Amino acid sequence: MALVGSAPAHEGWSSRTAFVLAAIGSAVGLGNLVRFPAEAGANGGGAFVLFYVGCVVLIGLPILLSETLIGRHGQSAAPESYRKLAQESGASTAWEAAAGLGVLSAFLILGFYCVIGGWVLHYAWLFLSDIFVSGLGGGAFAGVPFAEVEGIFPAMIGSGWLTVSLDIVFLILTFFFVVRGVSGGIEVAAVWLMPAFFVLLLGITIYGAVDSGLKDTLDYMLTFEPEKLTGPVMLAAVGQAFFSLSLGVAGMVTYGAYVGRNVNLAKTSSIIAAADTSVALVAGLCIFPIVFAAGLAPNGGLGLMFQTLPHAFQEMTAGALIGFAFFVMVGFAALTSSVAMMEVPTAWLMEKFKFTRAFSTAIVFIGAGILGVLSALSTGVLGDFHPLGFVWLFEGMGMMDTLDTFTSRLTMPVGALLTAVFVGWFADRRLIDSENGLSGGLHLFWRFLVAWLCPLALTAILIVGLFPELLGS
Repeated sequence: MALVGSAPAHEGWSSRTAFVLAAIGSAVGLGNLVRFPAEAGANGGGAFVLFYVGCVVLIGLPILLSETLIGRHGQSAAPESYRKLAQESGASTAWEAAAGLGVLSAFLILGFYCVIGGWVLHYAWLFLSDIFVSGLGGGAFAGVPFAEVEGIFPAMIGSGWLTVSLDIVFLILTFFFVVRGVSGGIEVAAVWLMPAFFVLLLGITIYGAVDSGLKDTLDYMLTFEPEKLTGPVMLAAVGQAFFSLSLGVAGMVTYGAYVGRNVNLAKTSSIIAAADTSVALVAGLCIFPIVFAAGLAPNGGLGLMFQTLPHAFQEMTAGALIGFAFFVMVGFAALTSSVAMMEVPTAWLMEKFKFTRAFSTAIVFIGAGILGVLSALSTGVLGDFHPLGFVWLFEGMGMMDTLDTFTSRLTMPVGALLTAVFVGWFADRRLIDSENGLSGGLHLFWRFLVAWLCPLALTAILIVGLFPELLGS
């Protein structure tokens, strides 16, 4: 099989629905399922939620539409799409650096995201195995002390061979869908996994509401406490709105390149943003009734998913089954996100070097595998390896935390900031207007947001990310 040939034939989504599901799959991930509900409960409840939704509409959605329209206009990998629009606008082709940062971000995130995806697979297997012990109606890990259930997580991440194996398995699953192309692989993953994800999310939410009740969760997440909306909390909401939509990783540019001219990008972008936000809200209604019913603290982060929830499933009727369904659901969300991240550098290699899809995907697989192994081992035998420890921002960080911090605090916000400035100030307005699907006052309002509000908000995210001590944290 030839590794290099003529320019790859342009691929595309088979339908508008396929694009929307794939884009939602790209955006929905661990941040929606764990981080947002905990942030909402700890930082003002309903006031935080309302402010967050406003940030999605005023900051996240304009950038999402900007990235998608650049991709559809360019009909190429992200850097080439930026270059094409810049050339046609009479602007410097150096603007493709914004997309270059996005490609780099996607690749680096893929390197550690598949490690976490592997952890999810491991827990799904643990709960599936426990079903055969506890039965469909039994609580999870029957008779096992809480300390032992809580200790599963540190034991897992401390085992080098296990974490590396899980990372490789998840990376292989991601490779399988990406190497098959847009319609034959990526679209298949989205069309099948995302509906299954929504069914599981709603099913577990309804079961938790019936079994445990929603009152404590609604009080926790939606009690309106505007006095808690301090400057740092509002900035956290802005950042959550930005990162939850997976902006700044060139994913929406890449997926936008596969969209037909008959699709209204403004409407589809709104659907994607609304779905992503809805998942974040429903996730709280899914998770916290289970946590509160078990009398546990609603802590955020990975501890909630891998330690608090497994213990909570012990106390539930059919806890083993619900735990298995929950981690399968999370696995679906993680897989559709990792597929999108692998597609970004794969599409760039195909476009830049005229490699075949198979060869391009293999290169990304190997590179991400190397980063993944280092990330997996950073929670164990390589815990003392600090690759960028000489830089103030990364002091004491292992490989996984370094990759996470480097992308979330630097490359992603810079890439998105450059996109907003490019679309708002340098791209030809006639070309932009022909792609965005907006008209009248709504169009003018969008242009104002992209040119003024988005750059200011992204600059704030960038500054605080690089100098967190400015907020006293």
